[in-house]
Amino acid sequence: MLVTGGAGFIGSALVWALNRRGITNIVVSDVLGSDEKWRNLVPLRFKEYIEAPKLRELVNRRPSTISGLNTVFHLGACSSTTERDASYLADNNYAYTSELAQWAINYGYRFIYASSAATYGDGSRGMYDAEEDIDRLRPLNMYGYSKHLFDQEALAKGWLLERIVGLKYFNVFGPNEDHKGDMRSLVNKAYHQIQDTGRVSLFKSYHPDYKDGEQKRDFLYVKDAAEMTLHFATTGSRYVGLYNLGSGEANTWLTLTRAIFDALGREPQVDFIDMPEALRGKYQYFTQADIRKLRNSRYPRPVTPLADAVRDYVQNYLVPQKSLGY
Repeated sequence: MLVTGGAGFIGSALVWALNRRGITNIVVSDVLGSDEKWRNLVPLRFKEYIEAPKLRELVNRRPSTISGLNTVFHLGACSSTTERDASYLADNNYAYTSELAQWAINYGYRFIYASSAATYGDGSRGMYDAEEDIDRLRPLNMYGYSKHLFDQEALAKGWLLERIVGLKYFNVFGPNEDHKGDMRSLVNKAYHQIQDTGRVSLFKSYHPDYKDGEQKRDFLYVKDAAEMTLHFATTGSRYVGLYNLGSGEANTWLTLTRAIFDALGREPQVDFIDMPEALRGKYQYFTQADIRKLRNSRYPRPVTPLADAVRDYVQNYLVPQKSLGY
């Protein structure tokens, strides 16, 4: 199988989950660049590594070169919600995905790709993973729109209804995200803030319906995200279409922050800071995944409770500075 974005956050967690099943016949693709995500690969076992531009060249010019696959997990993308180069996002997140999907379909490979909850925008048009709702959605940033573009194409070409699976990840957190910079989860950022200052900073609310710290998100542990993703290559392999991947529960930033302090055995100390102007009109105040469709695909596992997931992440990975697989 092929895992793009395999050195990244969810991608490396997926390779880890495959390794735990004894699967090592994996081709990993990514852009390692100059950050530290290569470290995520060190404890993992796989057959081959291919840089993403090389993979794209092979898919388009010598498509039969990569053979012997059964499943393509396309998780590679620029995931920055603040990236302003729209042309780059359109090419990297949309066009590349389209090329890989067509190649996988041509060769009869199962194609499972990362869409995003960012496609839902402010949520006013619902957060339901129904294919017929796609054209109603209005993403708030170019990252979300780049994902939305491929969802629309996949629907228009009939792929979503017949051949492929799109996964709308909500707020995923957990080990192997250190390289993500500003896109790291609050758990990661808050842990380091607490180590440095003993306190955590949260954005003030600029919405009359939400008090400071009471903005709500659906937080999903990366180990659960990996299991949900693998489900569509195993027991859920006959299912196609879009699926929300989340906990199915909305929690406040304050609830999450308290869980971090609890995992460290400290009393919560929280400051509220101004949100940058550039983010205020693009901020999601409430997300909650409707995961009935996931459950209807016979996904059997319970979702890890938020406090338990935070405790595992903080105590077993952040404190000892470990990644998955060590």
